[in-house]
Amino acid sequence: MTIERKLLSTSPSDDAANVAEVFSAEVYRGNATARSMTNGIDLAGEGGMVWLKKRNGSGYHRLFDTARTGGKAIFTNVTNAENSVTEISSFNSNGFSLTSGSDANINNNELAAFTFRKKEKFFDVVTFTANGSSNQTISHNLGSVPGMIMTKKTNGTNNWYTYHKGLNNGTNPQQYWIELDGTGGKQGANANFWNNTAPTDTQFTVGSAFNGTYVAYIFADNSSEDAEEQMIECGSYTGSSNNVAVNLGWEPQWLLIKNTTSTGNWFMCDAQRGMPAFGNMSNLVANTADAENGVEGFNNNVATSPTGFTVAYGKTSTNTNNHVYIYIAIRAPMMKEPETATEVFALSSRATVAANAADVRFYSGFPVDMYIRRDRRDQSSVDNYLVDRKNHNNTDGTSGDTKYFYTNQAGNFNNSSDWLGTNKGIEPHLSDESNDGRAIAKMWKRAKGFFDVVSYVGTGSATTVPHSLGAVPEMIWVKRSNGSGGWSVYTAEGAGSKYLHLEEVYAYSISSSRFNNTAATSTVFSVSNNDATNRIAGQYIAYLFTTLAGISKCGTYTGNGSYQTIPCGFSAGSRSVLIKRTDNNGDWYVWDSIAGIVSGNDPHMSLNNQAAEILNDDSIDPANSGFIVNQVSGININVSSAKYIFYAIA
Repeated sequence: MTIERKLLSTSPSDDAANVAEVFSAEVYRGNATARSMTNGIDLAGEGGMVWLKKRNGSGYHRLFDTARTGGKAIFTNVTNAENSVTEISSFNSNGFSLTSGSDANINNNELAAFTFRKKEKFFDVVTFTANGSSNQTISHNLGSVPGMIMTKKTNGTNNWYTYHKGLNNGTNPQQYWIELDGTGGKQGANANFWNNTAPTDTQFTVGSAFNGTYVAYIFADNSSEDAEEQMIECGSYTGSSNNVAVNLGWEPQWLLIKNTTSTGNWFMCDAQRGMPAFGNMSNLVANTADAENGVEGFNNNVATSPTGFTVAYGKTSTNTNNHVYIYIAIRAPMMKEPETATEVFALSSRATVAANAADVRFYSGFPVDMYIRRDRRDQSSVDNYLVDRKNHNNTDGTSGDTKYFYTNQAGNFNNSSDWLGTNKGIEPHLSDESNDGRAIAKMWKRAKGFFDVVSYVGTGSATTVPHSLGAVPEMIWVKRSNGSGGWSVYTAEGAGSKYLHLEEVYAYSISSSRFNNTAATSTVFSVSNNDATNRIAGQYIAYLFTTLAGISKCGTYTGNGSYQTIPCGFSAGSRSVLIKRTDNNGDWYVWDSIAGIVSGNDPHMSLNNQAAEILNDDSIDPANSGFIVNQVSGININVSSAKYIFYAIA
């Protein structure tokens, strides 16, 4: 943790649970070149499993693990034995490496990669040999009772025999099994599979159906742990003629759902491909080779929230009345505060050396959850594009259905092919490349105490909206996506009694109809009955920002008519600064260290308009603790006695 947070005692202890250390979901585009996939997961030292699947076409699910030698793949959608394909060349201390000519790295193929690290109370992988007799015990190191066990014979053809604690609605699940490679429901009851013996925190038991060599992927269930420590839950729910809300106590980033009462596919969803509270949720199917959404689209089937997920009524694949569904849910990586600003915020101009090396147009070094891109061409009529991963709704990875807003317009979602978010940056569609040669992208990663993205559906009456920020938000941008209407900006200073418009120059508007005259808390913010923030059945997206010592600063200052230093608690100055006058009209001015925050002229643009980049004024200067504001006529960010808000990132 940073020195500042050690002194302020505002960061969790160093041994706090951190799902980002044990699980990664990412998307990438193949380039037919040997490459390292860096995701921060220590597979070389700790061991684990990598699950790869092509998104934009048919292709087997390919699973590789550190328990089996020789780089062999096993496939969840068929009964085949393991195959010695050469796709993953090594398991590394920070991810894994791909070979040049593999199916997992064909040029322009778009793929999903899920990495599971071995860790107590999260995941384990073991191999074992069974002799077809009953009551063989298999040791594991999960350190807790497994919630789900996927087993596959590796030296011959056989189904994926799978245990889940939710089979038979949780009553004697050890008497039942289900096929991961098929659509059938639960099978049993008999002793041939788990010998009618419940697994323990050190072993599980197999029966006479097992004969040969096997691999077992063992998933924990943390539902009995303290909420702050939970990273994974294996559970079940019963379908209804209404929506069914599954309360996890936290937001999921990866879901696997299966109907156990009748036939149905194994649906896989994850936050890297989009998990909104509304609209399509991209899905892969573990038991078929189909492309993403090739079996069926998840049109409003599943909606995630900061407290769990909801399955909509009338969706037979996920919510048939009285049917029992099992699931695995893995927590979103909002469990631990970042240590440095570069972990969660990046600036990039197109095709830098780092971007070219990572096969992206804009390099971040981390999975991007939201970005604002603006062309720096010296002309007017250039919009500010805002895209977020949760709601982009890119359902096949290539077609033109990415959703984006303009920060300078009040319109609803626009459609484009402008996004492929990888684990190292963002990839605008190639047809857009000619327009962003001088563009700058500001890229945020969701992280506890720093930044969050929330989607919600309006109720038409005053309510609270939960979030996962883990801190009190000091600035919130809210935008309706299924209808026109301006941006509403909550600030800590306004405390819900007044608000700003992101697309306008206006001063504070005094009203309780947007944020219900209620200050936000570390778990919720409030909205009233205004169409801009809470129309009944309205679909909304909120971006939450706050102060994190040494990394970001939301604050206010009063102008002095000359110059002054705005302290932010930084040690090496600000890379990005946003300033807005609040007692009178004024633009939402933005500066960044790529365009230049220097002792001299500082090029800058505005979030609220299409105006060309301003090159010839010196409104701000660098300062190690934050930044300096100067009073320059026309820009007016330090008018005597004027009031301002700002947001700076180190």
